[in-house]
Amino acid sequence: MRHEHPAHSPERTAQEVTALPVDRPAGCPFDPPTELAALRDRQPLVRMRYPDGHLGWLATGHSTVRAIAADPRFSARYELMHYPFPGADFTEIPPAPLGDLTGIDPPEHTRYRRLLAGKFTVRRMRELTARVEQITTEHLDAMERHGPVVDLVEAYAHPVPALMICELLGVPEADREAFTWRAAAITDPASTPAQQMAAMTELGETVQELVRAKRAAPTEDILSDLTTTDLSDAELAGLGGFLLAAGLDTTANMIGLGTFALLSHPGQAAALGADPELADQAVEELLRYLSIAHTGVRAALEDVELDGHLIRAGESVTLSILAADRDPARFPDPDTLDLRRRATGHLAFGHGIHQCLGQQLARVELRVALPALFTRFPDLRLAVPPGEVPLRTGMNIYGVHRLPVTWDEEPA
Repeated sequence: MRHEHPAHSPERTAQEVTALPVDRPAGCPFDPPTELAALRDRQPLVRMRYPDGHLGWLATGHSTVRAIAADPRFSARYELMHYPFPGADFTEIPPAPLGDLTGIDPPEHTRYRRLLAGKFTVRRMRELTARVEQITTEHLDAMERHGPVVDLVEAYAHPVPALMICELLGVPEADREAFTWRAAAITDPASTPAQQMAAMTELGETVQELVRAKRAAPTEDILSDLTTTDLSDAELAGLGGFLLAAGLDTTANMIGLGTFALLSHPGQAAALGADPELADQAVEELLRYLSIAHTGVRAALEDVELDGHLIRAGESVTLSILAADRDPARFPDPDTLDLRRRATGHLAFGHGIHQCLGQQLARVELRVALPALFTRFPDLRLAVPPGEVPLRTGMNIYGVHRLPVTWDEEPA
């Protein structure tokens, strides 16, 4: 049996915070909550009290978050976690819906991931570049015809990834408008809870109908490919819904919030519009700087020693991706948006076995959509004061609900 002096024990007293900091600094919509940064700089792993009374942990340092995300001793199963966000009105999280890869562990996760991995290779996603370019051009043309002012979310940020995920899933063209409208209604702040639930139900039924259609008459798309596997119709529908949610909401909010960030840093926006070759670096830096999938949770399956502390089996650990991607120990001058930075190693897509499956598709869409927007409209600017842009606070994916923009029209 090992004995340790109390001063060096992995159970040494950790600082405790009473709640997860969520309020961003006034006038700084892109920065992490000030308290998160302060915690990270003092101690990257601290005790945290959860809304249901559970005493778990909060990880804010880049190396700490990365280590936990890659460690199989920590589970991603929802039902083992405690919910970290203030104001939660429930004490138990239900298990992940069928097909939701983010909330399950191996071997179930491994089975689904292996079936999908070949559908999202770098090469296959890059082959879609021409189609992304076509879709972005069509929507930029529509913006130009409409003329200022437009809501960039409605006109551009949402439809571009929505149409791409429809193509990947094989949604017939005649059904795409209704399909994407229902997807948007689920997170629309103007929708009532009843409307959001109805949209979720209708979307689920639409995906189920789509699966049955692919079984009967396969086409060139991911769902049709998966009908040749041992997946049941229920599993196929679940995976289809998961891919839709994962591939639409995140990329749409990266385009919207990324545009807002660039408009708030006009020198960076001008550089991107003038130099399309900057796109690859710019996208990685925006992913790091914004980290819209800002918070994750893991549950310890066994006792784990980490950073000089003992995390006991059953304890939840909240992972602040946002704080980790602004860690000065990993990224010098991390609070500065610098599109020429080589932001490799960011955690915006997660890490470990749950790293985002569709990250290459997201990269292709962002590398095309953002430079094209600023090339077409080099004088693009906000149509409202920055403080009036409605932010998606209190949501798992950060972003903007709307982004009114304007530009100078060419003389007739």
